[in-house]
Amino acid sequence: MSTTQMTSKEAIELEDKYGAHNYHPLPVVLHRGEGVYVWDIERKQYFDFLSAYSAVNQGHCHPRIVRAMTDQAQQLTLTSRAFYNSRLGEFEQYITDYFKFDKFLPMNSGAEAVETAVKIARKYGYEKNGIPEDQAIIVVAKDNFHGRTTTIVSFSNDEDARKSFGPYTPGFEAIDYNDSKALEAAVSKPNVAAFLVEPIQGEAGVNTPSDDYIRNAKAVCDKYNVLFIADEIQTGIARTGALLAVCGKCSCQGHCERQEATYTRPSMLILGKALSGGAYPISGVLADDDIMNVIKPGQHGSTFGGNPIAAAVGTAALEVVKHEKLAQNARKLGDLFRSEMSKLAEESDLVTLVRGRGLLNAVIINDSQESETAWSICLQLKDAGLLAKPTHGNIIRFAPPLVITEKQMMQCVGIIRDTILNYKA
Repeated sequence: MSTTQMTSKEAIELEDKYGAHNYHPLPVVLHRGEGVYVWDIERKQYFDFLSAYSAVNQGHCHPRIVRAMTDQAQQLTLTSRAFYNSRLGEFEQYITDYFKFDKFLPMNSGAEAVETAVKIARKYGYEKNGIPEDQAIIVVAKDNFHGRTTTIVSFSNDEDARKSFGPYTPGFEAIDYNDSKALEAAVSKPNVAAFLVEPIQGEAGVNTPSDDYIRNAKAVCDKYNVLFIADEIQTGIARTGALLAVCGKCSCQGHCERQEATYTRPSMLILGKALSGGAYPISGVLADDDIMNVIKPGQHGSTFGGNPIAAAVGTAALEVVKHEKLAQNARKLGDLFRSEMSKLAEESDLVTLVRGRGLLNAVIINDSQESETAWSICLQLKDAGLLAKPTHGNIIRFAPPLVITEKQMMQCVGIIRDTILNYKA
């Protein structure tokens, strides 16, 4: 049966029967996307306010990105890294210039990129900082989400992610997020190689730190000769109103892409998701020569990492961000969204807090994490034509594609407002 003949109910039943139950999706079956919109099998149109967890910053099926992918797919798709290919070097030059690092190590998924950064940090600690072999410690923040591999869940405190997947990988110490004193106490100990952190904790409910946290964290790491690793898989590439979330805040009024006034440069930068505009799995790690050159042939790699399609798509995706000024749009419309949601919080007891930066935002619902209220609200938002998803029970994350217009944003504000004010359990 083709998808054009299938109903949403039939598609859901098919997944439930033949697919592993490792996700709990909203009951909507998407079939087509364009810009900020998606359509289900029955051709109902929705605003997408999740953006594939910020992978679709450039909007669904952006023609420039799709064209780069299809053009390259007709020429050469994969060589492995056993050979050079004609696209990778150009992409590596482009992305290192774009983010101002010496080297790029390409991978595919976000979790792969995090694992790559962990390996580089450990090897750098042993070879450059004299840490005894197998003794390196990487400090992380509690409530983190860096992926779901065995190593990564080893330093998660989310029991759903951890339970029954042990034994766990050693070598990590978790401290409270947004606590510079706790960070200094941790990294001042012997054998600490790196601090790995999300500038904003997206999966934790858009947990946004104090304005000086990232800057202070980098200063503390520099003080103790510890690598500062920024996981910008979800927050990076214009999502938070700047090219990177480590750019922080400045008074440029949206006129720049990188907010240089407060830019905190990490030792290593991890990217993924929107690096392809949602068109293709691309991720990677950026670092300068003194760090990246600890990796030698045969010590790390990926069959698909750095393939010609990924290189073509990655270049196009970054060009779209720059040429369409998506960071500036995210900053402007993010301010508008939080302002409107704050007004809603004053009108409704259902909303207790609004937080975020740029177009990565969360609305905290006045109920316990164990409640079904946020899920129920998302179901009613779906019925009204807007797709969002709860995280941690009582938090709804709102993150539309960065190509959204002010008119579309106000339409969406109206949908959210009507749904909340007329909510019935």
